[in-house]
Amino acid sequence: MKYVITGLLALSLFGCSLTVQQPPVAKQTKNLYDQDSDGVINQRDRCSDTPIDAVVDNDGCPTFVKNSEENNIHVLFANDSSEIPESYMENIANMSAFLAKYPDTHIELKGYASPVGSAAYNVALSKRRAQAIRQALITEGVSPARIKTVGFGDSDPVKADDIEESNTLSRRVVAQVVGSQGDVVKEWTIYTVREN
Repeated sequence: MKYVITGLLALSLFGCSLTVQQPPVAKQTKNLYDQDSDGVINQRDRCSDTPIDAVVDNDGCPTFVKNSEENNIHVLFANDSSEIPESYMENIANMSAFLAKYPDTHIELKGYASPVGSAAYNVALSKRRAQAIRQALITEGVSPARIKTVGFGDSDPVKADDIEESNTLSRRVVAQVVGSQGDVVKEWTIYTVREN
């Protein structure tokens, strides 16, 4: 019996090949390189300078989401005056910073007056008020080409409980600017850290 087991063992050892066949070589048919190191292979890369952590579309271009915010100017003036009260200078400085953040935006300053005096005088007064705010923005560094002024006179008085309050609130310059910009949508990975 010993001889039979030894013989079978010897036959089984000699029956197995001691060499292993080489695996087939894969033939690469597409360009899988990433020459600009942006994380998108050349075959799909239609956009240069894709941020490395961006979510990309089928052309390898980053996905953008639009963000927008707005800023307002609302300055009240004394009766028959176009002098800016000191308390509103911070509002003007904030608008200047907002316009610097969004360099493609423009501002239209709308001047108004209370319905006291002649309509022609009030139109001229409302224009002077808007021009005063314009000059303050220019002093803060805003390009004059980005600022338009309009004087509406007493054509749009503010409604209030009494005539005195209505007149006070009607002596104003207002403007609203909406700025928007696109941000790249970032891909989540296990290495992503939440921003606080």
